[in-house]
Amino acid sequence: MDFKVGELRSYWLREILERDPGQPCPPLDHDIQADVVILGGGYTGLWTAYFLTEYAADRSVVVLEADICGGGASGRNGGFCTGWWDELDGLIELHGKAAAIEACRASGEAITAIGEWCADHGVDAWYRKSGFLEVATSETHERVLQRGAALAAEAGVGEEYTWLSAEQVRGRCNSPRFRAGVLMRDGATVQPARLARGLRRVLLERGVQIFEQTPVLSLDERPVAARTPGGTVRAGRAVVALNAWAGAFRPFRRRIAAWSSYIALTAPAPERLAQTGWINGECITDVRASVHYFRTTPDGRIAMGGGGGQAASANRIGKVFTHDTTAVERAVATLREMFPAFSDVPIEAGWGGPIDVSPTHRAFFGTLASGAVHYGLGYTGNGVGPSYLGGRILAALALDRDDRYVRLPLVGLGPKLFPPEPFRSLGARMIRMAMLRQDDADERDRTADPLSRLIAHLPRRMGYQLGP
Repeated sequence: MDFKVGELRSYWLREILERDPGQPCPPLDHDIQADVVILGGGYTGLWTAYFLTEYAADRSVVVLEADICGGGASGRNGGFCTGWWDELDGLIELHGKAAAIEACRASGEAITAIGEWCADHGVDAWYRKSGFLEVATSETHERVLQRGAALAAEAGVGEEYTWLSAEQVRGRCNSPRFRAGVLMRDGATVQPARLARGLRRVLLERGVQIFEQTPVLSLDERPVAARTPGGTVRAGRAVVALNAWAGAFRPFRRRIAAWSSYIALTAPAPERLAQTGWINGECITDVRASVHYFRTTPDGRIAMGGGGGQAASANRIGKVFTHDTTAVERAVATLREMFPAFSDVPIEAGWGGPIDVSPTHRAFFGTLASGAVHYGLGYTGNGVGPSYLGGRILAALALDRDDRYVRLPLVGLGPKLFPPEPFRSLGARMIRMAMLRQDDADERDRTADPLSRLIAHLPRRMGYQLGP
């Protein structure tokens, strides 16, 4: 590979910073007071700040970011702006059919709203709403998608999770590995760092104070005080919007688990892309538990990402999330296998980052016992669209506002806790390897060995909505 794995800045973030570094936001160097202090300058924190300015323009809002806005997951992800129709079965299991469908509809509305917001605020985030395609690469995976399509039809929402034949899939993207699939019509893609930096600009224009390079050392709940190396922010309410980094705070240590995911990005090759017929910009995933995800860019690149990465020990975000060359090599190999037309197209970038995995495989929001600290986390790799909902929810909670969003089933849910350390880390490593073996067997329509099957399905048997 002709690039260095371990760059702390993804291609997405480097691309927008070279074009527009934005107005400086120096570190906090004094004590200040605010109505609401937000920990985290990613999507959840920025959307929360935005909706606070929408709902209560007279309230003072401070955002504290340890790096720069968009430096975490919001500037490193694959740019999939998708909802929860592919999670309908799990949502029904937890909340019942009516509440599950309401959550899915809200997630779909968020995708449309993000595109409208970009247009209204002059943010060129490469927003493209072309649908989300989930494809089978084996007969085993076809059966999984068939069950999902049947469930959606039975629930009266079959138009949101539409079965496509192999021929219909090839009409959208002609990969030799793709068989049948399903289409979720509300999916979109964005350049994720452009969206994060666009939010940052709009907030600064609205008078929100943003302090970058300002890590929070501790957070007192009552009264609220966020202590940083340069000063303390005292506030009426606090919002914790730290993604996988929230695991460093005691209330969230067993509510999420940090896992790595890596992306490889090709050089531009629009003529090769045209050969595949993948010209409309659909975002695509397969059906593996350790999911593969693919998207294109306006200049004809393919970005390929892989889940099923390594788990952090005690939720410590270390080099496993940025320096795993093997993970990038796996992504490159899968990309070339899926798209032979790109077999000799150079790979120009590869990077990684942490995912905040929740026991329910979906984000959750709530308020700590003090009543003054609100939180949103657990996106489990699907945060671009749902974080817009998260911002609405958290802003409403911080203002004691009762609306449709705080009544969604994502709010107030106390998710099943992960086991304590060291059992969590040891178990995660064992389950990860078993899941990879199970995925590999399923892709070949074979049966994994009995021990791998047993371990791979262990999370489900323990009540977690994770794994095959």
